[in-house]
Amino acid sequence: MIAPVTLGLGLFYFYPFFRVIRDSLHDIGSFDRDLGFVGIKNYATMMQDSEMWQSLGNTFKYVGIIVPLSLIFALLIAVLLNAKVKGLSFFRVVYFLPAVTMSVAVSMVWRWIFNGDFGILNGLMTTLGLDARQWLSDKSTAMLCISIVAVWTNVGYYMIILLAGIQGISRGYYEAAEIDGATPWQKFHKITLPLLTPTIFYVVIMLVISTFQIFSEIYMMIDQRSKAMKWTQSVVMHFYRSAFSYSKKGYASAVAVLLFVIIMTLTIFQMKMQKKWVNYD
Repeated sequence: MIAPVTLGLGLFYFYPFFRVIRDSLHDIGSFDRDLGFVGIKNYATMMQDSEMWQSLGNTFKYVGIIVPLSLIFALLIAVLLNAKVKGLSFFRVVYFLPAVTMSVAVSMVWRWIFNGDFGILNGLMTTLGLDARQWLSDKSTAMLCISIVAVWTNVGYYMIILLAGIQGISRGYYEAAEIDGATPWQKFHKITLPLLTPTIFYVVIMLVISTFQIFSEIYMMIDQRSKAMKWTQSVVMHFYRSAFSYSKKGYASAVAVLLFVIIMTLTIFQMKMQKKWVNYD
């Protein structure tokens, strides 16, 4: 019964994983030509590559922006949608729609909104008497635009997870708090938030992992010849360009291995730190 799943995991997960590690130790050229074993040369090249370090710094900035904003908005909307209001099912569907929409389509729509020549945002700013901007080609705003799109896409999915966590909390706690005269903020701060920490912990881990792998928004919204590419390129984008634009697949594999190590290290760190703030009681 588990043979099909085992075969799928081996073929599409484990084999590519070990193949990437193997390729990172070889010089892989165009059309997957193996030009020979080079040891840790690709890793040494990566450590001396300023573009790689810039991409890694950009990725950490994405994590610092996208993860907290996605969590805050998802939690806020989940709390609001847990209340008894009219049209609740409609609002849940509306907020969840971005999560099930293709990221390429979402990125294209937002690219049109942020377009510096005929975008909706600039049209609105011009109407209000403000100066139009080249949002996606200006290094001071390009990363912010990508982060906005990523947060907008993330919120619906994690809102559903947090909403399920909130609805799993026993109503008895809230009834006891109401008898004691607790305010809505006190009920949220003293009951909802502590009992929701296991769900929040899961959401944070998944957000960190997905944000470290941010790619489609950058690829679709930022022109690869744009000056802003240097300031918005993520590690995965650097991996993609190294492998498919420059045909340096051995080097790209080393980048992928480094990204795996970073994500694994951060996940282990979060697992260790959960004892200090996650409440399973």
